[in-house]
Amino acid sequence: MEALQEIVRKVWGYDEFRPLQSDAIEAVLAGRDSVVVLPTGGGKSLCFQAPALAMPGTAVVVSPLIALMHDQVDALVEAGVAAAYVNSTLSPDERRRTADDVRAGRIKLLYLSPERLTTERTLDFLETIGPSFFAIDEAHCISEWGHDFRPEYRMLSLLKERFPDTAVHAYTATATERVRRDIARELHLVNPVVHVGSFDRPNLVYRVERRTDRMAQIRAVVDRHPDESGVIYCMRRADVDEVCAALVELGHKALPYHAGLADDVRTRNQNAFIKDRAKIIVATVAFGMGIDKSDVRFVVHAGAPKSLESYQQESGRAGRDGLEAECCLFYSGADFQMWRSFQKELPAEAAGAAAAILDGMEGYCTGMGCRHRALVEYFGQSLAEEKCLACDFCLDEVELADDSLVTAQKIISCVARLRESYGGDYTAQVLIGSKEQRVVEKGHDKLSTWGLLKAHDKRQVRDWIEQLVGQGCLVKGGEYGVLQITADGRDVMSGDFTPRLLKASERGGRSERSRTRKESKSEKESWEGVDRGLFEALRQWRREKAEARGLPPFIIFGDAVLRDLAKFRPSTADALMQIRGIGQKKRDEYGEELLSVVVDHCRENGLATDMEA
Repeated sequence: MEALQEIVRKVWGYDEFRPLQSDAIEAVLAGRDSVVVLPTGGGKSLCFQAPALAMPGTAVVVSPLIALMHDQVDALVEAGVAAAYVNSTLSPDERRRTADDVRAGRIKLLYLSPERLTTERTLDFLETIGPSFFAIDEAHCISEWGHDFRPEYRMLSLLKERFPDTAVHAYTATATERVRRDIARELHLVNPVVHVGSFDRPNLVYRVERRTDRMAQIRAVVDRHPDESGVIYCMRRADVDEVCAALVELGHKALPYHAGLADDVRTRNQNAFIKDRAKIIVATVAFGMGIDKSDVRFVVHAGAPKSLESYQQESGRAGRDGLEAECCLFYSGADFQMWRSFQKELPAEAAGAAAAILDGMEGYCTGMGCRHRALVEYFGQSLAEEKCLACDFCLDEVELADDSLVTAQKIISCVARLRESYGGDYTAQVLIGSKEQRVVEKGHDKLSTWGLLKAHDKRQVRDWIEQLVGQGCLVKGGEYGVLQITADGRDVMSGDFTPRLLKASERGGRSERSRTRKESKSEKESWEGVDRGLFEALRQWRREKAEARGLPPFIIFGDAVLRDLAKFRPSTADALMQIRGIGQKKRDEYGEELLSVVVDHCRENGLATDMEA
């Protein structure tokens, strides 16, 4: 480990490992099979890249998409690591040269797709070189219980058959306990070490709102992030095209991405986003896995995903560099109706599992509590802090009703009067005093609870019902979502428990939320002491350098490195090496230019250099 730490310091410029990285690395060095779950931005790649450099031979990395291979190999080569990939973008001559380099021991990390790795020709070739180990990236793809199951990943079970004495390591950002067991079983791992990091991403600010005016809500987020990279997820291709066109008309550099576009158009748009020629990508869920872009500052979901696993993975594209980023979700009840209609086509067992997963997503949207806590508890973990200071609730951006208890009692009383036999939609009709034929025919217009909330519109009351479900005061049962009262709901009736409900808006409007977005704890800390003028000067230098070299800017240096440079303002090569994320090769290659930008800015603005930590 001491030798490996020196490699990490020299190559990547890091003096210490993040939580669980050292444990995961020790499993690789010990030759133990392993399953490692670390959140996006938690440093999974280093867990196999670093030991590959400390061990003899070539490590083989399985990567699902060409774009992801290119980004990771480009970043490794930039840091001075002998890495290569073999995929369809290479000519036959280039593939032969790479094979020669691997045979000669000149390649430490070889990236392959699962389809190419499991061909007989590739397996025969690998048997001749004897890989140091196999690393399976995005390993959740092997599980049908994962959110992005890919049948081609199942072929990786061949590895243990052909290489029984070679360790196999599975890495993913999102995996429930069930998915982790499935990964180990499908890969035939032998007594694997399992490491699961915290699912919490404290640098992400989560905000959830009911979708009212989609473009106005999206525009508000985009306007908070001028000249910053962002991803906007839409549920349908038509929505992607519409939102993208609207953003372009507003003057934003936005491009679409969905399966209806030609392959070359999708590739071109993705590359433009990665290389910062486009700042915003508007996409369906087909986009994302192949993105290693570290400086995405916002992710918007214009509709609710079908699972919290999907949401965590997709929102996790933001803030991979550990700096603050915003994740906004705009949902509608229609989103869940659409997902449920799809579930009807599934076999009974699969439909039941999918319904439970969707309920978790709906509960997150309508829940009245800390978003970070809701996410980590879904994955079986806990959050120590009472307030995360990184979500709309904990930043007090959500206005709660003063009469939550009375309103909740009216709703739950109505559920009781209806003998817990109807769904949320019908219950809301009774509460607003509907004279619809069905209500009158059943005599429910004679109930004492009929019209108790007639001052509000149906959607408002429907929202409150979902909020009570989200807080466990009501549950939905059966195929039709019949409302039933829980023990907590009975405590509401007795006045022993007060739920939280959003403040009502004017009739026909949306639930009130503070117009002011507050600064998160992460944002305050990450900008503390940073000279923003110098940061922008460094960004401009990076942009020009990346353009000249044909590389994504974040591969030259991430935003976190630039902020540290703008905070500590080094003026010597030795001081430059104290900046986390600057290794020896990058110092030698870019150091002189970096120091020139820093020193010139400080001289022009009368600032001191070489600030102490």
